[in-house]
Amino acid sequence: MSGDSYPYAVEALDLGKKYRRGWALQECSFRLPAGCVSALVGPNGAGKSTFLGIAARLLRPTTGSLRLFGMEVSDPAALQRAAFVDQERPLYKGFTVAETLRLGRELNPHWDQATAERIVEAGKVPFGARIGTLSSGQRTRVALALAFGKRAELLLLDEPMADLDPLARHELSSLLLSEVAERGLTVLMSSHLLSELEEMCDHLVVLSGGRLRMAGYADQLVPAHRLITGLADPGPGTGPNDNGVLPSGFAERHTVIESRITGRQFTALIHGGSELDDSYESVEPTLEEVLLAYLRSTEAPALITPGAAVSATAVPASQKGRAA
Repeated sequence: MSGDSYPYAVEALDLGKKYRRGWALQECSFRLPAGCVSALVGPNGAGKSTFLGIAARLLRPTTGSLRLFGMEVSDPAALQRAAFVDQERPLYKGFTVAETLRLGRELNPHWDQATAERIVEAGKVPFGARIGTLSSGQRTRVALALAFGKRAELLLLDEPMADLDPLARHELSSLLLSEVAERGLTVLMSSHLLSELEEMCDHLVVLSGGRLRMAGYADQLVPAHRLITGLADPGPGTGPNDNGVLPSGFAERHTVIESRITGRQFTALIHGGSELDDSYESVEPTLEEVLLAYLRSTEAPALITPGAAVSATAVPASQKGRAA
């Protein structure tokens, strides 16, 4: 649809949204490279839907800016290049599937009827069935048919796998990956469960409490960490059930993201390649272990890989994290 090759599909700069009850999103700055499939992950209330709502022009930001393919999100041309599937799947329940696709055709100048029909037919969804009679998985498939039929370059998907049974989840995952591979699309899809999206996504954006915690390619985020176990130093207590403490100087020599002590043994997730004592056991953590550590340890600075970071001069001081 577009002849340019702008390298970033999404660029958020100090993006924030405030309601009367407080900030739903604040000081959010990152870049999403074009052509990747990214998971937008975080607990409920983390700010995921707020971010996607701003990207879909359903919400106006309170602070900062958001660009899609180099254009301000308020530019009508940017809206034409993105398609949004809301987690509520707000389709007209009285319309048939065929009428829903016709509506998509009337509203989108670059509509691809053949692709939309193929996605519906692949799920054996009757074109004459009314939306209100469809299952959750069928409604999601119709919503995705509208998104793909628009021929957008960026798909914004809010909880696309929510309320689906395992079979429907597998079918929709296969659908997304095949369409993305065929068209070279960029996808940003949210979930509060990394396990839903881990196998599908090569890029990760993590929000917690309305703030950015991590952003970058998973194969860069994970190897930057080590999971260390070893013998803890004796604690201040003297009883047999008293827990120990981290070895003397450990926190000074290593960037500790999270640590736990059970009895006389400690486990710590560290960032960076500092030299380790031979008495420690060191393994590469899983993506889930890294993610949970950053979500639990909110005092740790945000971790943003170079490809996901915006200009250092444009990032708020509170969000200047380390490069992985």
